[in-house]
Amino acid sequence: MTIQNTPLRIDIVSDVMCPWCVIGYRQLAIALEATGVDHEIHWHPFELNPNMPTAGQDMREHLIEKYGTTPEQSDANRANMTARGEELGFTFRFEDDFRMHNTFNTHQLLHWANGQGRKHDLKQALFTAHFTNGRDLSDDAILAEIAKEIGLDRAEATAVLDDQRFAAEVREEQKFWTQQGISGVPAVVFDRQHLVTGAQGVDNYQSMLNQLQEMRA
Repeated sequence: MTIQNTPLRIDIVSDVMCPWCVIGYRQLAIALEATGVDHEIHWHPFELNPNMPTAGQDMREHLIEKYGTTPEQSDANRANMTARGEELGFTFRFEDDFRMHNTFNTHQLLHWANGQGRKHDLKQALFTAHFTNGRDLSDDAILAEIAKEIGLDRAEATAVLDDQRFAAEVREEQKFWTQQGISGVPAVVFDRQHLVTGAQGVDNYQSMLNQLQEMRA
């Protein structure tokens, strides 16, 4: 069997609080469809704000505190992301009170969903819940409800969050990726060896995929 006959492995390290992770994935998905590359996607955890309190923080305040972003820059960034999302079929709704949250529990829920073959579906549902519908992902009841909405067992989701049974495994996976040099997201690794960071755009992803196919032939 040649490598060409095996699906292209794509590892995506991301956080559901990261708008550029939505944009980057959507760009990649369009490029994958255009090129017809046989592939399999594996999502991995990254916390943008591991020390953020449970109650979260206003997004504008957070960006000013973390990056020194001015209110004008923040508004421009929101407008830019909203426009890009619209082009890609995703709706960003950045209300004035839009908040960021710690996402350790979302990553545990995603880890659980992976065992049922639904990690990708839950990841997309969480992106939509946060950025489109403004749902509070720091609330375990809301997380369990989102799991139920995609067909997973709500009671089991609640139990997973209550007993933190996957906490150690998620911490270990996060540690692995930071030890690989990942310090920002989205980070995409093609074929376990080609790392690309940031949202690259549909054309660039398409070019990368075509090059990878040639290399794998």
